[in-house]
Amino acid sequence: MELKDLHYFTEVVNYRGFTKAAANTFVSQPTLSKSIKKLEVDLGVELFERSTRKLELTDAGEIVYSQAMKILTITDELKILLDDLRNLPTGTIKIGIPPLIGTLFFPSIAKSFGEQYPEVSLKLIELGAKRIEHLVEEGEVDVGIVVLPADSTKFNVNPFRKEDFMLYTSACHPFAKKEGIELEELKAEKFILFNREFALHHLIIKRCQEAGFLPDIAYESSQWDLIAELVAASLGITLLPKSIYEKMDKNAVVTIPLHDPPIWELGIITKKDRYQSHAVKALIEFLTSRPGPGENS
Repeated sequence: MELKDLHYFTEVVNYRGFTKAAANTFVSQPTLSKSIKKLEVDLGVELFERSTRKLELTDAGEIVYSQAMKILTITDELKILLDDLRNLPTGTIKIGIPPLIGTLFFPSIAKSFGEQYPEVSLKLIELGAKRIEHLVEEGEVDVGIVVLPADSTKFNVNPFRKEDFMLYTSACHPFAKKEGIELEELKAEKFILFNREFALHHLIIKRCQEAGFLPDIAYESSQWDLIAELVAASLGITLLPKSIYEKMDKNAVVTIPLHDPPIWELGIITKKDRYQSHAVKALIEFLTSRPGPGENS
């Protein structure tokens, strides 16, 4: 049994399939399949239920996954401890970020942090906030940026960003020329939202319910740019943080301020009671000292 095989196995489980795991580990699907088959032979068990179309772990697979996460965390921390013995911020930090947050912030984070700490590399893991929280809790991800609130009994939480949601409509929508709008005015509209794996999905539904209605969801997606295209095609409206508008086609999509808007509040989370390397501490200090949208550097 090799650590590499355990790593590939946990990646397939975390990404819920071979295709995404292969893309994020930069190996081919046949390589992943061969590695997992070897692990099954070494352990004498089947790890996945192969009689179903959906990827599911066997009972043995559940046990192996749980123990593999512990083994990989310990081996990662061994290298971190030795690096810290030399008092050097080095190594790789696995940072979990939902796709929308990654689109807005990660390129500038990676560039500026890399210039300041060239011996530290950032490995980006893009999943919904709920999955990111789970991976941080399991020790598979070192640092997560998620939509707050987060469970402070499990995580150290540092504020990161805060901004208002805006209404996004097509340029030809009747609301497009309004200077402001109440949330309850949207009750007859078709909504286009992130899917249920994303914290924004639940945040918007909660605020609509507080405004007295349940949103009529026409489409769900995991990709912000697809949501923007559906809005531009007049297939519905959406609510998104105002900063994402900078990346949209302003001739096709317009924004309208909301009175008493939902607030997009982001936080940086790390697992409580887990050892933090100099590199992780440096990243958290770097992130919390950065100006928010519209602020001066």
